[in-house]
Amino acid sequence: MKTIENKQNTEATTKQRKMSGGSVIAKTLKNYGIPYVAGIPGHGCWMMTDALMEEGCEIPFIQVMHEQSAVHLADGYYRASGKPMAAITSLGPGAANTIIGLGTAYADSTATILLTGAPATHMQGHGVMQELDRYQSNDFSSVTGGVTKRHWKANRVEQLPFIMHRAFNSMLSGRPGPVHVEVPMDIQTEAADVELHDLEKRMPVGKVRADKEAIEAALRLLLTAERPVIVAGGGAITSEGTAELRQLAEAVGAAVVTTWNGKSAFPEDHHLFAGSVGQTGTTSGNALAAKADVVISVGCRFTDWSASSYRKGASFSFPPAKLIHIDIDPQEIGKNYPTEVGIVSDAKLALQDMLALITQEGIERILAKRGEYFNEINEQKEEWERKIAPRRDSDDAPMTSQRPLAELRKVLPRDGIVVVGSGNTQGAVKQTFPVYEPRTFITSGSYSSMGWAVPASLGAQLAQPNRKVVCIVGDGDFMQSLPEIAVAVMHNIPVVFLIQNNMGYMSIRGGQRKITGRHIGTEFNLKNGEPYTPNFAEVAKNFGLKSWRAETPTEVTEALKQALETNGPTLVEAMTARDAGGPFVPGWWDFPVPAYIEDERQDEYAEGRALEQHL
Repeated sequence: MKTIENKQNTEATTKQRKMSGGSVIAKTLKNYGIPYVAGIPGHGCWMMTDALMEEGCEIPFIQVMHEQSAVHLADGYYRASGKPMAAITSLGPGAANTIIGLGTAYADSTATILLTGAPATHMQGHGVMQELDRYQSNDFSSVTGGVTKRHWKANRVEQLPFIMHRAFNSMLSGRPGPVHVEVPMDIQTEAADVELHDLEKRMPVGKVRADKEAIEAALRLLLTAERPVIVAGGGAITSEGTAELRQLAEAVGAAVVTTWNGKSAFPEDHHLFAGSVGQTGTTSGNALAAKADVVISVGCRFTDWSASSYRKGASFSFPPAKLIHIDIDPQEIGKNYPTEVGIVSDAKLALQDMLALITQEGIERILAKRGEYFNEINEQKEEWERKIAPRRDSDDAPMTSQRPLAELRKVLPRDGIVVVGSGNTQGAVKQTFPVYEPRTFITSGSYSSMGWAVPASLGAQLAQPNRKVVCIVGDGDFMQSLPEIAVAVMHNIPVVFLIQNNMGYMSIRGGQRKITGRHIGTEFNLKNGEPYTPNFAEVAKNFGLKSWRAETPTEVTEALKQALETNGPTLVEAMTARDAGGPFVPGWWDFPVPAYIEDERQDEYAEGRALEQHL
């Protein structure tokens, strides 16, 4: 199995032996190639974490400061490497704290296994040990049901080998996602004669491949296109299909646009890269995608953010445009847009099959007639450059959100990884910060969880120890998981934390102002109205990080240079503007206007909603 380094010795592990439940879990995780386990060892999981120290079961344990961060850390590890890691927490509040982490991984289709404790089987239903029991005994599975691919409860030690290989099979096959295994305290400690299972013999061989007829139909349509556009979603990266995506774009002369999770699927200095698409996309990406006659979607599910809430002409125009939709999950085909050709397939394999049917003669014939289209792509990008340049190159202090990003791009290696939080920072990076290689841009593109980026960046750095990793996050987002910088210090994980400090939730304030003309709960202020902020650089020093506070672009550049050269975690606090410093909004987002507002804003909303196509 390519996604996991299986170190299991089949002859040794198929032999039955007496093992405790905790040991079965630890040994199986090690056999299945899990490199780290993150979590907090509460009462309900002591014996699972203790087993990680047994001979032959040793896996490094990363103690976090909040259980939510354990899952986020594992999530970041998978996004940076394509390989899973595990999280372990106690029961009750410790387990419940993981729900946002599981929801984030589930929404973005990232593979993570969470193991939690549970009350002993003979005590369940009595309300002991933080048990939820008013609806049914030990009812935590009802909480995890909506945010995992599968959930298992172990009732006997003998079940655990089966449960573990089923969990990995579900987590890694088809559309990846998080899974949850609940292990009662007595099952962790009791022993039984068990036989551990070889994962390679429990996983499907090969990947889902499209019917030949579907590939041929898609190619016939594509070869007739005058204005083809490829939409690269997160599935293009998950399938490791980015090389094939580039080859297909070059073969047929298609412009390429990216979604939140598709960013980094295509090099942004390539002449066919057209920009990002959606609400906070780019003018160039939206214009070219909206005017396309044929759109090829590769691992994209057309969320409202990436499709401008389905407003016709804002990001896409189906019809008259015709859609070739490639996705591993058949439920996504035709869900939000009608398809001309729907292809259920691993993205990489579908692209390979299409490329195999295109001849060199056909490529030359197609490209010979693309000159005018290529000029339009370039003109659209130049127009976007003129729009973004004043903010990106601004010397104002406080700085725009874009200016520190420009300084970071100057000093970060081409293969450096940025892990990006939500809000204005997320949109600014999407629009302004170019990336060139797969898995060098990581963000919570669907759930957009605040507090995600800091622990996720730790996971990304553990996954790619030889690369530079920078966590770019706003101050409001940062404060939701600030304590996790202690984890970076304790384990000497050399992430650079770039904090864009605008003293509030400015993304939300901007939306409130646009819709209602006022705002509430979004600025960090003292009672007298003066802006309030901690000095994050000083806070970081007290945690043990080298840190800098930068007021100007020059100070940001120098601080980032020193941070990237430091052998250990660092923090750069960049003071950014509250006003006129966020991302542009070239697309559309369906956000209703309150009935008590009776002016042109109601008309504008009604006009946009009338153009939505998804109903």
